[in-house]
Amino acid sequence: MHDFRYVSKKKAAPVKADLLDLIHEVQDIVRDEFTFQYDFVGSSSRNMITYDAKSNIGFDFDVNFHVNDDDENYTPKQIRTIIRNAINKVAPTHGYDYCEDSTRVLTIKQKDYKHSKILHSCDFAIVFNGKNGQQYIRYNKDTGNYTWEFQGEGFEALPEKIDWLKDNDLWGELQDYYIEKKNYNDNPDKHSRSIFAESVNEMCQKNGYFD
Repeated sequence: MHDFRYVSKKKAAPVKADLLDLIHEVQDIVRDEFTFQYDFVGSSSRNMITYDAKSNIGFDFDVNFHVNDDDENYTPKQIRTIIRNAINKVAPTHGYDYCEDSTRVLTIKQKDYKHSKILHSCDFAIVFNGKNGQQYIRYNKDTGNYTWEFQGEGFEALPEKIDWLKDNDLWGELQDYYIEKKNYNDNPDKHSRSIFAESVNEMCQKNGYFD
């Protein structure tokens, strides 16, 4: 079992500020190809960032890149490659390693090599909001293919569900439940954003949102 705890705003703020600088540099690099907007999502957008006191992994941020390519001039592989290469150009200047390319996200990590610790990390998902819902670029490691895929049901209507939990005085209970789910999670490939979405949906289910 893990021992997740919440990270203070004071500790997270300078890391987020540096990530903002990094993202702006990435925007400048890819501007000749396409533009994108971004937003911090999941726990990192709601001051619910956590770290595991028993581990050496540190805390993480989640960011969505909303790519402007309505005419589909670029394939999913081209978009993800262009963004990955741009991140790799600037990440080392901010103390991060090169990107790790996983199924849903590109991840950068800042490490303390002397003590074999990850200080903090950031997961970037590349998304597109269409009339039928949000899609993200998925990397299939087995085939090497990159495709646009619709987000799972757990990510649908998340802002509305969060507002409902707050309006019904369930936010504190959600914070406790989220920490509990993280502590019992034994899947290293399940990222914070997925656990947060699950927590919101399960809290809504438990308290009558869908009735």
